[in-house]
Amino acid sequence: MSRPDGTPRPDPAPRPDPAHRAAGYDAATAEQYRRAREIPREGLAEWRAAVAEEAALAPGMTLLDVGAGTGGFASAFHDWFGVRVLAVEPAPAMRALIPELPGAVEPLDGTAAALPVPDACADAAWLGSVVHHIPDLAAAARELRRALRPGAPVLIRNAFPGRAAGDIRVRFFPETARDIETTYPTVDEVVAAFATAGFARRALRPLAQRNAVDVGTYARTLSRAADSKLRALDDAAFARGAARLRAADPAGPAVSVMDLLVLH
Repeated sequence: MSRPDGTPRPDPAPRPDPAHRAAGYDAATAEQYRRAREIPREGLAEWRAAVAEEAALAPGMTLLDVGAGTGGFASAFHDWFGVRVLAVEPAPAMRALIPELPGAVEPLDGTAAALPVPDACADAAWLGSVVHHIPDLAAAARELRRALRPGAPVLIRNAFPGRAAGDIRVRFFPETARDIETTYPTVDEVVAAFATAGFARRALRPLAQRNAVDVGTYARTLSRAADSKLRALDDAAFARGAARLRAADPAGPAVSVMDLLVLH
């Protein structure tokens, strides 16, 4: 596989099994993740509009949130669109922080390749910053095909190799780009894996989000322990990035760009 500029892409490192990832989250780390990684609702205007356009969610529908983390998006989807959300998360400490709302948001123990839901139960699926944690994307695609109603879309929010320059972590910690380049699946790899289950690419949209009120707030809430990209850095690289954050205008915009890949 080549990068967009035609140069060879490094062989990807094996992606961790979700059960192994789940074991790495204790209650303290999960709480750090919630504080540092959940995007404020007011910073997600572009994402709300794009999801409304691509999925046409409405009250009475069911959304499957795969790798729901601490439930930030699960709660947002219910509040925005009035849908029931099945929030699947393998890490007990993360799942414990998902707000459980009977008939609205239901936390479930499971993985992308073993979804604890009935056949044809959902009107859309959301995979937020999770495809790089899934060791077998084709198996996940087959499970989603089983769980989704005919024609239902899969909405994938992620950083992708060759497309991550707008990620705020890459801005301040440029060494994180190598982790994305070498361990994350490309758009083409994700599309090819999902094609084995009959899904086809419908859209690829770069969307902005405001991670915090400003850069100063982002710096204060940043947690290395709660971010796999930052944990992958050596101490010197992390220290250089932290110095860049301290030197930046604290009132500057804490804006990041990620991709929304839509399959159906």
